[in-house]
Amino acid sequence: MPTAQNQAGLQTRSVVSSFIFTVANGSPRVALFRRSDKVSTYHHCLAPVAGHIQNNESPVAAAWREIEEETTLTTSHLELWRQGKPFTFDDSSVGRQWTVYPFGFCLRTAKDDAIRINWEHEGWSWYDPNEVSDDEQFGGVPRLSESLRRVWFEMDMNPAAAGALRSGLEELKTDHRSGSHELTSIAVKSFRDILVHLRSDRKWWETARMAAWHLWKNGRESMGSATLNALLGVLADIDDLKDLSLDDECAMDRVLGRIDHHLEVRRQMPACIKDSFVAYLQANGSRDTQTLSILTLSASSTIRDSILDAFSSLPMPNLDLRILESRPLFEGASMASSLLSAFESKFPAATGRHLRLTVYTDASAALAATNVEFVLLGADRLSSSGWVSNKTGSLPAVLSAKHVSPSCKVLVFSGLEKVAEPGAEHEHEPEENDYREVMIPWIECSVRGVNILEEGIRGIPPKTANCHVQVKNIYFEWVPSEMIDGYICEKGMVSAAAIRKCAQEVRENSRAYFDSL
Repeated sequence: MPTAQNQAGLQTRSVVSSFIFTVANGSPRVALFRRSDKVSTYHHCLAPVAGHIQNNESPVAAAWREIEEETTLTTSHLELWRQGKPFTFDDSSVGRQWTVYPFGFCLRTAKDDAIRINWEHEGWSWYDPNEVSDDEQFGGVPRLSESLRRVWFEMDMNPAAAGALRSGLEELKTDHRSGSHELTSIAVKSFRDILVHLRSDRKWWETARMAAWHLWKNGRESMGSATLNALLGVLADIDDLKDLSLDDECAMDRVLGRIDHHLEVRRQMPACIKDSFVAYLQANGSRDTQTLSILTLSASSTIRDSILDAFSSLPMPNLDLRILESRPLFEGASMASSLLSAFESKFPAATGRHLRLTVYTDASAALAATNVEFVLLGADRLSSSGWVSNKTGSLPAVLSAKHVSPSCKVLVFSGLEKVAEPGAEHEHEPEENDYREVMIPWIECSVRGVNILEEGIRGIPPKTANCHVQVKNIYFEWVPSEMIDGYICEKGMVSAAAIRKCAQEVRENSRAYFDSL
């Protein structure tokens, strides 16, 4: 990022602060590096891996770049574990105003011999994160402890509350089956559990807001728009209680009661979206009075129930349903089986209703879209411009449908809570997942040469040293707004203008509750 000056004449710099963690005998440790006298600032001080964010570079990309440059570690050695709330501070002794973006990374193995430092460091060692201090005697760079505590939140929470937050984050990170609506409910329940353990915390309101920030950013951020909106809604609901002591049983009951009400409203949301789709079809009619033809992918209980309820409300005997398999976890196949069971239960043979259910490979999107009337998509995120982030395979399905069936309608099913803050779509980092999920079917089917690919990924044998091999497993992709014919939410069909308004409200509420942290 370009260098500028603030009003005090200090040069402004944006930097990443990347902490590397490992676990030994059940105890976490953090690596700190002693800076050499060859670096420009803070000679001989202990520090994480750090460096400037370059022009047109995202903070997380800068973090990965700096780690590889300073330690040789890459994604094969590390996983991004947590990100911390950025903060800004002045250091007049070096004429700088720093904006720090903290990150936490975990070694994938207990071995630390992969860390090979470059000229920027004199040495490094492991430390107990709870013992890292900003005291001058500790010998760290300025605000070292503050940077660390933003990823190591355990420093600011009692053990029970920290444990509840860790459990919630772990559940959100590892659940690759649930949709964003279900994951958001998990996040709100986790937030409720955390508050129960803040009974004796005199700064519970600040701690609660930071916990909400972590659930949003460090759970599943790619699906985090709904989590952000839901938690902002909860914070707004309990805002007027923030000055009460949770030691008071009545105060705690009031706080928890409002969260429970929020969860109940969430439970009703899918039914409202389903009713909106039924109303849309009843109002817009159908080209074919005998058959309702739909293409969809992935798994969504809202879309499943909406299809069946809409079909039930229309005077036509046939439902032609095409579903893409949705690799690598094959949620489309699970969706197909769920729909088949639900159809058989809802429409016995005597009703005269018939289902033609066809499951297609993802590569057959154009064949699946031939003569289809509707393409139905879920949404994990809606941008302020109306772009939709959904399961990978959504864009090929839409492009195919628009080409082979130009009159088809592409409809997005989404609660308004999935609208993200304003910002360009490319600013949202794609979610990278374990490449082995993609390779499991290859291995089980004895695909020829799969072992060579796996060796290439690991960088073995030596003859592949000049080759860089990857298997990508990205769960989500963007569908541009110009390819979407309608957004169906809990309030009916909404416009792009309504989405922009929601995005602005998200930004304002996010600033109100998180900027002061």
